[in-house]
Amino acid sequence: MSTPAFPLSTQLKTMTTSSNNVPSSSERRDFLKKSGVAAGAAAAAGFPSIISAQSVTNSLKVGLVGAGGRGSGAAAQALSADKNTVLTAVADIDQAIVSRAVTRLSGSQKFGTQVKVDNALFGLDAYDKVINSGVDVVLLASPPGFRPAHLKAAVDAGKHIFCEKPAATDAPGIRSVMESQKAAQAKNIALVCGFCWRYNNMISAAIEQVHGGALGRLVAHYSTYYTNPVKPMPPESARPAGMGDVEWQVRNWYNFVWLSGDSLVEQAVHNADKIMWVMKDQPPASCVSVGGRSVPANGGNIYDHFEANFVYPNGYRVFLANRQSTGCFNGTLDYVMGTEGTLFLGKGKPRIETPDGKIKWQWEGEEYDMYQKEHDVLFASIRSGKPKNDDLNLATSSLLAIMGRDAAYSGQEVTWEQAMNSTVSLLPTQMDMSAKFEAPGLAIPGRTKVS
Repeated sequence: MSTPAFPLSTQLKTMTTSSNNVPSSSERRDFLKKSGVAAGAAAAAGFPSIISAQSVTNSLKVGLVGAGGRGSGAAAQALSADKNTVLTAVADIDQAIVSRAVTRLSGSQKFGTQVKVDNALFGLDAYDKVINSGVDVVLLASPPGFRPAHLKAAVDAGKHIFCEKPAATDAPGIRSVMESQKAAQAKNIALVCGFCWRYNNMISAAIEQVHGGALGRLVAHYSTYYTNPVKPMPPESARPAGMGDVEWQVRNWYNFVWLSGDSLVEQAVHNADKIMWVMKDQPPASCVSVGGRSVPANGGNIYDHFEANFVYPNGYRVFLANRQSTGCFNGTLDYVMGTEGTLFLGKGKPRIETPDGKIKWQWEGEEYDMYQKEHDVLFASIRSGKPKNDDLNLATSSLLAIMGRDAAYSGQEVTWEQAMNSTVSLLPTQMDMSAKFEAPGLAIPGRTKVS
């Protein structure tokens, strides 16, 4: 599809664990080597001069792919992170979305002068034109179904990257992302992903307590993401006459599994990332899940609730539940339970309580903006000549959520190896806005195939 412009000046193997069920540092290194992701960084010759420079004073040109709310927010944070950044290119599916984002960003008193968009592009292939428009850094914030292709194109072009979560919506996409991560490391490209809790100082301090043995032997982890519906699907009667299936679905992307991955993968993936973080990115052995749809989907095909039960080789159990519904109890909460205490995350300050209810540890300090911190770290690493690369969790935390979703869809026990090696691709074979693509109905446990 054309993209008119308008000027706007492995497979991963399980490991043995240490006495408190958390992998040791040496096991973590072995895990990375086995996965093939811990590739040594190659010399930066042939890549942008900003990679090898020890001190960079020139402006860094930034391109934004996906100009909705999250993308516009990422652009604002990128411009705030480095006063010598300039937003020069923006892409989305149509002119109105791009124009709205550029107008909003350029109107900011804080960084409006840094918005100098010469390339405003729209269409499904506009991402490639942004990546190849002369930018140094690319912000990837389109719907997750597009992310593997966008990430590969950015890495192939040698650009530094901020990549939103999740990494993909299916296993073939995850494997593509892992290959892109390996290539980014080999090229010494900065790649920071949108798992923002890893950039939160109070949560980081709490996880350090777990890794240091403050909970004793880990027993279980209960994690919830209960919230309201995110982007409810409009009825078919609201669809403009003549609009193609792909365009209708892209404009309502949250409601289609191939684009969003479903609620467990798109939103509760933050909880999946915390689960993996607690276990130093060791995957579980297997998962059994339940899920379904309480409110009519209006033609969409995502569930509005899940509960996944992950089992680790040592018997450690993790329960991840999410729900998107109105008028219900809401809470993004984590309870990490051990023989010597429980870590509470999500209500007030992170704290560890002993079995008799006494406070063993509580975080004290001023919480900083984790969304801004991601970009501060990204751009500081580029300027220092030591690009930050977010290691394995972009792919593996996303796969954990996909594993939980697929266990619910199929009604079967799903192993990590099955989740990783699934050949089921959710994307349309013809990626064109006018293309016909009838999305499958809601998954039916016991009938839906996921591998």
